[in-house]
Amino acid sequence: MSVNTHDAEGRARARALPRASRTPRRRTAGLLFLAPLLVVNVLVIAGPALSSVAYSFTDWDGINTPGFVGWDNYAALWGDEAFLNALRHNLVWTLFFLTVPMGMGLLGAYLLSRIRRGRTLFRVIFFVPYVMATVVSAAVWRQVLSPTAGLIPALDAFGVPWVGGLNPLGDPDLALGAIAMINNWQWWGFLVMLFLTAMQSVNPSLYEAARLDGAGRWREFWHVTLPGIRPTLVFLFLMTIIWSFLVFDYVYILTQGGPAGSTDMLSTLLYRTAFSEGRAGHASAVGVVMALISALTIAGYLVLRRRLRWDV
Repeated sequence: MSVNTHDAEGRARARALPRASRTPRRRTAGLLFLAPLLVVNVLVIAGPALSSVAYSFTDWDGINTPGFVGWDNYAALWGDEAFLNALRHNLVWTLFFLTVPMGMGLLGAYLLSRIRRGRTLFRVIFFVPYVMATVVSAAVWRQVLSPTAGLIPALDAFGVPWVGGLNPLGDPDLALGAIAMINNWQWWGFLVMLFLTAMQSVNPSLYEAARLDGAGRWREFWHVTLPGIRPTLVFLFLMTIIWSFLVFDYVYILTQGGPAGSTDMLSTLLYRTAFSEGRAGHASAVGVVMALISALTIAGYLVLRRRLRWDV
């Protein structure tokens, strides 16, 4: 009996030795395959990022030799009304996209999860705006909101009140909201798809248990659905905050930060400062501030995750 046991242990060790010796080789091979990608990432991402940090301490104009100015560019930001104006717009944008699209996405996903027939058709309808090119979407909406040849004069001709002479993209009081709604038109369908996928992964037995306890639709949604999709919800909140401080395309295509700076964002301010005004050093400081906001957002999430013991 003991002889057989020793023989079995010997064979197990013999089989384990080649496998253990292969593990470092596989790890080395994996690193070798990843090395080209890491080099590309360093050159394409880390290199320009570090260069931007270095240039943010200079008076570089994008062409001539830069001169060191220390913290002057950063000190100038806090007295720069254009920077503070753009920062306020980014904060408003963030608040909007953390509430309106999120709420619409949750509601749309919840309603779709209750549909048994035609769900695929509704998915396609919701997802089509997201796959459209931003330039195409912006061009279509610019025409729709045109005060001379779009939907507005057509509604005015039918006698709809309050639309005569309306110019959403040309009015400083309306332009930012108009762009946000246009971007939301493209974005919220994508949120519907993500939330719907997350809801379908929730254990059906939890819903059955809630119904047995007498829970209505609202309590079922609040106590079963939301906790079940928390990983997706937290991830999208985090990405929405970061993305809101990087928004550029719709704003630049539709208004380029106008009229009168009413839609200016940090990204459009950076672009204009660097390429139109020739103050690349100052623009680099704006870019570093944007990167710091993203880093602080991620750091705050990690702190909350540890303190609240989140599993996401």
